[in-house]
Amino acid sequence: MNKITPKVLEWAREIQALAQTGLTFAPNHYEIERNKRLLEIASEMLTENSELGKEEALSVFLRQQGYATPKVDVRAAVIKNNEILLVREISDGKWSMPGGWADVGDMPAEAAEREAKEESGFDVKAKKVIGVFDANRNGRPMAFFHAVKIVYLCEITGGERCVSDETSDVRFFGFDNLPELSQNRTNNRHIDEIKKHLQHPERLTYFE
Repeated sequence: MNKITPKVLEWAREIQALAQTGLTFAPNHYEIERNKRLLEIASEMLTENSELGKEEALSVFLRQQGYATPKVDVRAAVIKNNEILLVREISDGKWSMPGGWADVGDMPAEAAEREAKEESGFDVKAKKVIGVFDANRNGRPMAFFHAVKIVYLCEITGGERCVSDETSDVRFFGFDNLPELSQNRTNNRHIDEIKKHLQHPERLTYFE
């Protein structure tokens, strides 16, 4: 099976978003069926261009409800002795700042603090927003759903290093000795911006 191309994913994702919003505001049975068919087409596009099964893709799409908007990913940039805290993701064996999707009802900063605790064992406090990043820009690989990533500069307030159901290792790394990064979660754009804020504490929040 061919690897899905960014353009095919872009088309499928746009069709999915239009259909999801259409289902939310569908005035009658005909519009509901029409938009469900659009979701099927989007899932078929993914199936024909990737290893993902049609039912799996359709199930993911059908779970999305309401007006289609970007998801929010939060990351904790935890610095100690000029080293950054990274966790090793079980899903791909690569490394990232602790973090994940913000839950409904979360305060974004508290979500980052919670994710850091769950994935690394450390209690942290968010002190500053490093940057707000569009997850699909500047050559980034596209994911199924459009996402906005918020990176917080955090400090450790307690806890101790431990792994979780999602992480297999927790370590601090020097910025000149980073391991292979899990690009969907943490990449060089984020790291470079963190370094700039550490060098210039007065630097304003980066945003896209």
